[in-house]
Amino acid sequence: MAATRRLACLLSLLSLLLPLALQAATWTVRPGEAIQPVLDRAAAGDVVEIHRGHYAGNLRIVKPLTLRGVQRPTLSGGLRGDTIRVTAPDVTIEGLIVRDSGDSLLQQNAGIYVAPGSHRAAVRRCDLVYNLFGLWIEKADDVRIEHNLIVGKRDYGSSQRGNGVQLYNTTGARIEGNHISFVRDALYVDVSHHAVFRGNRLHHSRYGTHYMNSYHNLWEDNDSYRNRGGLALMEVRDQVVRNNRAWDNSDHGIMLRTLQDSVIENNVVAGNARGFFIYDVEYARLQGNLVVNNQVGVHLSAGSTRNRVEGNDFVANREQVRYVGARDETWGAESGNHWSNYLGWDRDGDGHGDLRYEANDLVDRLVWRHPAARLLLASPAVQALRLVGQQFPVLRVPSVVDPKPRMRPAHPDWKEWNGKQSSPEP
Repeated sequence: MAATRRLACLLSLLSLLLPLALQAATWTVRPGEAIQPVLDRAAAGDVVEIHRGHYAGNLRIVKPLTLRGVQRPTLSGGLRGDTIRVTAPDVTIEGLIVRDSGDSLLQQNAGIYVAPGSHRAAVRRCDLVYNLFGLWIEKADDVRIEHNLIVGKRDYGSSQRGNGVQLYNTTGARIEGNHISFVRDALYVDVSHHAVFRGNRLHHSRYGTHYMNSYHNLWEDNDSYRNRGGLALMEVRDQVVRNNRAWDNSDHGIMLRTLQDSVIENNVVAGNARGFFIYDVEYARLQGNLVVNNQVGVHLSAGSTRNRVEGNDFVANREQVRYVGARDETWGAESGNHWSNYLGWDRDGDGHGDLRYEANDLVDRLVWRHPAARLLLASPAVQALRLVGQQFPVLRVPSVVDPKPRMRPAHPDWKEWNGKQSSPEP
């Protein structure tokens, strides 16, 4: 019995010591030392800690490990190639300043290049500055890009810059809490599915997001501002675009082009040249959005029909809707939308106008052809022309029609967004 107890105690002790023996090693690199030889010696699962300092060279990570900065050291690629290239799965990079990639668009030089097969890569709390592409991620699934600052080569022209994050042919990515600016497109997404884009700030680029051929993704709580275009979704379906803010963009706030089976809800689109640009969109639900102070609230064309558009506020847009179509398009059939230029009344007090709202009338068409006529919009003559157009249907043009216009906006904070103005293209 005593021998049995001793054996049991020995096995128990071994069970405690074995995990300690198998724990990952931590390697330390200090200023004046080279990083790449340490990466080469480290085993899979090890941690390589880089202490504060300036390090030059182009790193290659070919095994699963963690590269961690202590007090934010700087890694410079010397303006050639990729500053860091990852070719193994399960690599984590955190707490570093990564800068000075090469500038070859052909070779796709990046601050961090995540090569095909490098699944579950994570880049957290890094500053990626003065790189052509901040992050290039290709055929790598379940990546995590979180809380990074990405600033491109702002002295280059827009067409010579790379993108902040380039995501191609991936599944399950999470791009969250990043601040991206002065790149070509802040987020460029192609053939990437089941991803989450949340809490990012995207500004001073061509597009805040340039996005196509991707399905089942969530866009939530992002700010896209002072770009040429805020959020561009093209050739996509099964999207949820929720609680985002697109403002002060010189072209569109949110572009929906060839999109199906998606939900666009509770977004703020303010101070853009065009708030929404909707082209060839079907079976989408647009609800609870605030569209305020844009030159054109919604530009709607190319057979965008069979959509549910309810509970939105269209406030103080110079043109509420620019509609190109051969027949009326009904919005708000269930609960209605609010239109700040609605001229009807609510005699029964149910919160909905007694007359239907028509977004495009004879006056709108006149203004499209002769923009100088805007100066007369408040004049009695123009208001009389609107009334004539309503009374004589022979003069009527196809329009977006809301049979239950709401008398009051659902967004009490709309005035906070009313001062946003579109900026020149960066």
